[in-house]
Amino acid sequence: MAKQRPVINASYAWLNRIRYRIAFGVLICVIIPVLFRQFVFNVSAFSPTQYNTAISGVFAILLGYTGYRRLNVFPGIAAGGYIITSFSIMFGMLSLIFLLFRFDYSRGQFLASYLLSIAFFALIYFKIDAHKRLAFGIVPGGGADRLDRLENVVWHRLEQFPGPVSSLDGVVADLHHDHSDAWDFRITDLVLQGVPVYHVKQAIEQLTGRIEVEALSENTLGSINPNDVFLKTKTFIDVILAVLGLIILLPFLLLVALVIRIDSPGPALFRQVRVGFRAKPFLVYKFRTMRHAAPEVASEARNAAITLENDPRITRLGQFLRRSRLDELPQLFNIAKGDMSLIGPRPEALALSEWYATELPFYHYRHIIKPGLTGWAQINQGHVANVDEVREKLQYDFYYVKNFSVWLDILIMIRTAQTMLTGKGAK
Repeated sequence: MAKQRPVINASYAWLNRIRYRIAFGVLICVIIPVLFRQFVFNVSAFSPTQYNTAISGVFAILLGYTGYRRLNVFPGIAAGGYIITSFSIMFGMLSLIFLLFRFDYSRGQFLASYLLSIAFFALIYFKIDAHKRLAFGIVPGGGADRLDRLENVVWHRLEQFPGPVSSLDGVVADLHHDHSDAWDFRITDLVLQGVPVYHVKQAIEQLTGRIEVEALSENTLGSINPNDVFLKTKTFIDVILAVLGLIILLPFLLLVALVIRIDSPGPALFRQVRVGFRAKPFLVYKFRTMRHAAPEVASEARNAAITLENDPRITRLGQFLRRSRLDELPQLFNIAKGDMSLIGPRPEALALSEWYATELPFYHYRHIIKPGLTGWAQINQGHVANVDEVREKLQYDFYYVKNFSVWLDILIMIRTAQTMLTGKGAK
């Protein structure tokens, strides 16, 4: 028997509408602080200070909630945790604008709006959104029969579902399957009733964050080439941030290099040829985390490039550097050179890439985007080595290629920062 969908308290049902959330957010987080200053401190609501602070507060709420919702669309995300992140970024950006352009504003009032915004939208999340669970109907047949293995969704097989289909969030069917005439009529009727009907591949993609590619076409991964304007803008930003990062972190990088030399014999930097943008090889730089030893013969290059779980070659310091991802920092130099990006599919060693290309169809499609310091596959899966794991990693890479956007990049940066600070999720 399928689990029943949780019932949301009717007292809060009206807050399901976005316009009501925004309206009450502005009222509680912006208007009330303005009125408080007017009646308690006798500061006119129409004074430049009050006005500038209030208008910026409204913009911060609109942008913060928009950012929160955009991050929330990606699978595997504990949405509530990004309320603080999204609103902090937007209020922080507006504070920086005030500072740079010397606008008059009330720091206390702006801080109050910021704290109230986090409290208000977090309350909505815990009272409403945290209790929501998507409920989908399954049209039996074809690939749809494996859907009920996916978690975090209440699945109902339609031939057993007693209630009205309109109460579901949608219906999923394998639209390439040869259904009976009765099911074909039923699917058509659902569409005519306005019930969302999703193809099984799109449903799995949005629930798992992976894409199983059977053919390279605009129907599978969107346009064959990613957005060129965003690609060039991203490259420009990458280079600027990488150069600034190298300047700021130079003393720390030199210190880490010195400790590596003290910890074990060998150079501080590890250099390796990897496959990058448009399948062109380049030399990548990392802090050395293993004992220094070159493969005896060329045929061992592939095995040497594979890092195993609890690999005995990893040094004591190397364990920490890998867990915290600090070993990747020298790749800021690769980014400054234009070989890499901050966010993108992780570059593989040349020997491994050549092997994977012979075993996995469409493997080189991941090279349509510059490789990154961190990426969607890395935060969801971590380090992999064998072909089956790489196949799954490739599905994550294809998801990134298809959903290539600033919002997905922001999410990856947030998740990577969490891993670096806590070690959670690192492999």
